[in-house]
Amino acid sequence: MIKLVDCHPLAIAGVRSAVASIFLLILIRRPHFTWSFPQIAGAISLAATFITFVMATKFTTAANAILLQYTAPIYVSLLGLWLLKEKVKLLDIITMVLVLGGMVLFLIDGLVVGGLAGDLLGIAAGVSFACFFVFTRMQKHESPINTVLLGNILTALVGVPFITLQYPDLYGWIDIALMGIIQLGIPYALYSIAIKRITALEAVLTSAIEPILNPLWVLLVLGEKPGQWALAGGLIVLVSVTVRGIISARNANMADRS
Repeated sequence: MIKLVDCHPLAIAGVRSAVASIFLLILIRRPHFTWSFPQIAGAISLAATFITFVMATKFTTAANAILLQYTAPIYVSLLGLWLLKEKVKLLDIITMVLVLGGMVLFLIDGLVVGGLAGDLLGIAAGVSFACFFVFTRMQKHESPINTVLLGNILTALVGVPFITLQYPDLYGWIDIALMGIIQLGIPYALYSIAIKRITALEAVLTSAIEPILNPLWVLLVLGEKPGQWALAGGLIVLVSVTVRGIISARNANMADRS
């Protein structure tokens, strides 16, 4: 849908988050902003993620944008160890090394097809996305959905003014509205519940189904094909995080039985 809307990427991010903010306000009814460090930092991280990801999607292939955003587990594991005291296991280290290798392949492909700026924005989205997971995990005894709301409000404040540069057509407005509700509102409301029950690293790895499906939809609808190096890098990233998730789940089940 980001690819289909013909207007400035900051405008897309801003209006999409404005719709999501309205949806979340209706859902929450009475938001509670504590203005704590985790809440403010989490909201800024989320806004940065939304902005850099939409811009990356416009400047490079959808596959590159989403898969580079999901290099976040690397940074989550490091930040989680430092800020959350959630230990990193050998399996996590192996996964991070493989994901870094996948990132290198993305950059090679970006240099070939001229999407390097978009790829760098995708990496930036991965860093900010990781920070969002960590800062919302810090609020496991609070209400992370308020951080999500605040992040959407910040994104709207930054991006909405850019809509005056180029207004989308009717279908563009519909796409943005649907993204605000289906892509941001509902998923992040569910995420706010989940992050209180699982670690930050588990959360980011579980959501890896998104980069699997994202390039598929764009290929089917728009016919946009990612480059060969990006496909190879994406395969490494996806297999690494998926195998890591399966092994972790199996170990957890064995621990419960014993």
